[in-house]
Amino acid sequence: MRPDHTVTLGHEGVGYIESVGADIQDKGFAVGDAIGFNYFIGCCFECDGCMVHNMRCETGNQRLQGFVVDGFFAEYAVVDWQNAVKLPTNLDMSKTAPLFCAGITAFHSVDSCEVKQGDWLAIIGCGGLGQYAIQYAKAMGIKTIGLDINENQLTMAKKVGADAVFNSMTNKNYVEEIKKLTGKGCHAAAVYSASNAAYAGAPEVLRTGGLLMVIGIAPKGLDFINTFDLTTGRYRVKADSTGIPQRMKKAVDFTGKHGIEPEVVFRKIDDLPQMVADMEAGKAEKRQVVVF
Repeated sequence: MRPDHTVTLGHEGVGYIESVGADIQDKGFAVGDAIGFNYFIGCCFECDGCMVHNMRCETGNQRLQGFVVDGFFAEYAVVDWQNAVKLPTNLDMSKTAPLFCAGITAFHSVDSCEVKQGDWLAIIGCGGLGQYAIQYAKAMGIKTIGLDINENQLTMAKKVGADAVFNSMTNKNYVEEIKKLTGKGCHAAAVYSASNAAYAGAPEVLRTGGLLMVIGIAPKGLDFINTFDLTTGRYRVKADSTGIPQRMKKAVDFTGKHGIEPEVVFRKIDDLPQMVADMEAGKAEKRQVVVF
């Protein structure tokens, strides 16, 4: 889905409605409303594919904003009304843009992990998504363990509420320590890292029958998965993502109810090249936000 032309970056955004089309006057939106929005445009929002993920729209007209068409690092943006949702009044608009990919993805994945109050959830990858996931899990009464190879990210994980953190690169005994802490291992492990190595280590921290939740998009397939392990119940595998707009409201309402916010640093639009460089160098400990 790489564009053959220059596009404006940014796929997480919120804003106030400036104008609405004549054909959506009865859809519940009005000028001045504070909204957040998903980042696909041109979908039909009705086909079997759109009921799974808008990327699967059967019309073939779907476009990913911020990747193949203009995104949200701009003063104005155009979004489909089906992809928009009103924001709870208690959320700080200046910190809410990351909710509309990182946050919703984190909520869906934790909510789908089949864990209950008092269970243990390993958060593998404690960057922006992982930090959101820790907050959601804690609000659900789930015990959390943060795993990362970046000490700064682990510090952030503790700050947002992780019950324990482990550096999986420097602590050679982290698996044994996790099993001692949890009794038998975690009930679920959600991988927010895009690293194949992070995925490969995930089953080791699970108890028998635990759930491996796939979120981070790794560059290679998960070749460690053993069909015998799956058929005999060593662990199970599920995946989740931002999902479809019909699922957004539950995530947004939960976020507002519990006052969940990401750790952010505010930047200027002219800082964009440095923002990308910081991310590539692993120096972006918080979500980087541009406010227009």
